[in-house]
Amino acid sequence: MEANMPNLNDRYVNYDQSNETMKVLNETLKLLNNTQVNDHIYVRVCASAVAFLILAFFNIIINCTILRQERLRKHARFVLVFHLLLSALIYFAVCWGFYLQIYLQLRPKASTCAALITILTTSASNILITLTVMAVDRYWAICFPMRYSNLCARQWTWLLGLLTWGLASIIPLSLFPWTDKTDSNGLCGRGQLKKGELHKILLISICSLIILCSYARILFEGRRLGVLNWRNKIGCRTIAWHGVQLAVYILPNFINFLLHILRKYDHIHQDAKDLFAVVNFAFFSIAQCIAPIVYGLRKEEILEQLNQDSWCSPCFLKNVVEWTVRLTQPRHHSHSRERRLTSQTLLSLEPPRSPA
Repeated sequence: MEANMPNLNDRYVNYDQSNETMKVLNETLKLLNNTQVNDHIYVRVCASAVAFLILAFFNIIINCTILRQERLRKHARFVLVFHLLLSALIYFAVCWGFYLQIYLQLRPKASTCAALITILTTSASNILITLTVMAVDRYWAICFPMRYSNLCARQWTWLLGLLTWGLASIIPLSLFPWTDKTDSNGLCGRGQLKKGELHKILLISICSLIILCSYARILFEGRRLGVLNWRNKIGCRTIAWHGVQLAVYILPNFINFLLHILRKYDHIHQDAKDLFAVVNFAFFSIAQCIAPIVYGLRKEEILEQLNQDSWCSPCFLKNVVEWTVRLTQPRHHSHSRERRLTSQTLLSLEPPRSPA
């Protein structure tokens, strides 16, 4: 009888061993998750730092040129380029600091975290709004050239840039009140950036629709004037570059929203969502650095001024500028007449006027 009775001590020992094993597994999983999260944050820190340094270099060259020249300073097109590059520079500078403090596990004050998130959201919104205003500006210049010339003669260009900053500040100030910017652990993390997803995607959708309608009308008008055709390679390449630039600014927002929807309905795992999100951030952050080339160095007015400015004459600066221009305009000089024709219609300071 004693031989057939179960050994309760062995059962308790096995139960304790299983509990210890589960604790070890849970701690290992937590350690792996923390390591993976730190790796993702490290990638975001590096991507934002690289984008900030590249944009800082081009901001010094292009924005200083715009400020130095009264002819460029008074034109809405170049003032909007100035605000676009400045917004991108501020965004990646604050983004760098925001992810760096997460990676270092700092615990900033609630007011500091609120300032970071507000500036980050405002600059990101201003990039999108400025791109929308730039598309509308080109549409107005091409489809209504006489009215546009009269408007450009007035001193309203810098007020337009301030208006975009004012509109961009509505979202963070209304959706993110200056309270409770840190989580329960006192950390200023990415969870604070995920508020107002519906409002953000609504703003992005409205701006994207306006941009698409404006460029569609521009293409229609260009074909009606006989300027945009397959023989005008410079014009087609310019439109293509503008399309690529708009895509790298708009697509990542829709991709993040799609990942949010897929995770919400359990179509993908959280680890897969985080991986896709960090790849999306790193790729499009570096891709957005072509904005100074598309909207700045491809413009003949800025290139001519850069060749004349003495402060841009050092070999390093000159070589970098010429190399970046050759990437997008490999045969710039051989198509000067075709380039002038395109700039006079779609991208010029003064729209073409018929003689009276």
